[in-house]
Amino acid sequence: MTTRPEILTFGCRLNTWESEVMRDHAQGLGNVIIVNTCAVTGEAERQARQAIRRAHRQNPDARIVVTGCAAQIHPENWTSLPGVTRVLGNEEKLKAESWSPAALAEPVAVSDIMAAKETAAHLVTEFAGRTRAFVQVQQGCDHRCTFCIIPFGRGPSRSVPVGAVVEQVRALVQAGYREVVLTGVDMTSWGADLPGKPVLGQLCRRVLRLVPELERLRLSSVDPVEIDEDIWQLLEAEPRFMPYLHLSLQAGSDLILKRMKRRHLVADAASVVARARSLRPDIGIGADIIAGFPTEDEALFEQTRAFLADMALPYLHVFPYSEREGTPAARMRAVPVPQRKARAASLRAVGAASAARYYASLLGQPQRVLMETPTTGHSEQFAPVRLTGAEATVGDILSLLPVAVEEGGLVAERI
Repeated sequence: MTTRPEILTFGCRLNTWESEVMRDHAQGLGNVIIVNTCAVTGEAERQARQAIRRAHRQNPDARIVVTGCAAQIHPENWTSLPGVTRVLGNEEKLKAESWSPAALAEPVAVSDIMAAKETAAHLVTEFAGRTRAFVQVQQGCDHRCTFCIIPFGRGPSRSVPVGAVVEQVRALVQAGYREVVLTGVDMTSWGADLPGKPVLGQLCRRVLRLVPELERLRLSSVDPVEIDEDIWQLLEAEPRFMPYLHLSLQAGSDLILKRMKRRHLVADAASVVARARSLRPDIGIGADIIAGFPTEDEALFEQTRAFLADMALPYLHVFPYSEREGTPAARMRAVPVPQRKARAASLRAVGAASAARYYASLLGQPQRVLMETPTTGHSEQFAPVRLTGAEATVGDILSLLPVAVEEGGLVAERI
């Protein structure tokens, strides 16, 4: 009988963090497999179903617990899969009482996520590699982008108070982590429901001031028009605040952005990129992009392709549009699936070319690299780096000199 559950995690960094919370709660339950699903795309759900069937074939005696956004939105889709004995909602999965032996006998426990009013802090000090850790600071989303089902899986926006975040970061540093990533569903809405309505940059300042031994602080995805002045000041002047932004961009066409019901236009995104580079010329910038959104014709797609080529963002996460039942976009005129895939491939090629140029711009410039394996790690700008020569100790932060560009990152040697 194993005491540590097997966990299969799909989707975002927040899911990664939540899987570790569940791992703590489910200790000692024996032969249990937890599948933490994602509902962002149909492909993510397909992969989760496939993983469940494979897990049942390989371990037919295991009790399979399905949770996450896909389970929250449509619990009935998961109860009949082979080996599944329990479906848990996103609120329930983080409660210790949901993981008692008696609770596991209940086949479905999914509450109304839209009624959630707060999000609890959970202390997690175990992450793979013990180099980079995640801390949830915010949960849920109050916006209604036309393509997105996630608010119905995560509920309204709720913030974790400053003190609880600081406590978690301090515990992680004491456990040996060198870098912490603050994460959430709609990060830049953090603080709107707290007394005084603080902003995300103020939270970052407090963390850095109250945990002076934290060496690197990084943010996950942010909304480009909601980056506050404290974040800009930290990017410019705080060496422990990593020179990296990942933007929830989605498109490079104003008409498509309006149809997505986004809160920014192309000029807003371009202004954010320009300001970031003026403050930190070496900054690493990424973006999430949807290819083949409904009504996107060739001219509108070309606007996005040209914009991304012009911006030269090195870290593009490109997804073909995926219909989500119950969203306004699912009722719009669809782009044929083969065209979506072809457009996604074209945008990924733009991203690969931008990444290669960006990596080349870092050649000859010393980089501080957090080693995640004996030979690989990431720079402050989140550039992947492969170390040549003698292997490093996992968790060390090394000063390395990039000497070559290879597919997917930099090759570097010790200085």
